[in-house]
Amino acid sequence: MPKRTLQGVVVSDKQAKTVVVRVDRRFTHPIYKKTIRRSKNYHAHDENNEFKPGDTVWIEESKPISKLKRWTVIRGEQKKTA
Repeated sequence: MPKRTLQGVVVSDKQAKTVVVRVDRRFTHPIYKKTIRRSKNYHAHDENNEFKPGDTVWIEESKPISKLKRWTVIRGEQKKTA
């Protein structure tokens, strides 16, 4: 079975070798038929501490690394600064 991958935005990089990634999902409400946006935070392993808040990253599920980390950053894009 393939590993799941998600795309999100880095919210925090305060922990060592860890980033917190916010993943947004959109779906239609089953009764009201209105589009709803929900988000969830995932702790992901970032071996080289290369991603900063605002960066877009792709995370992949992995074996448990610590109490909260079950995801690993596989690639990302630095936020463009003006």
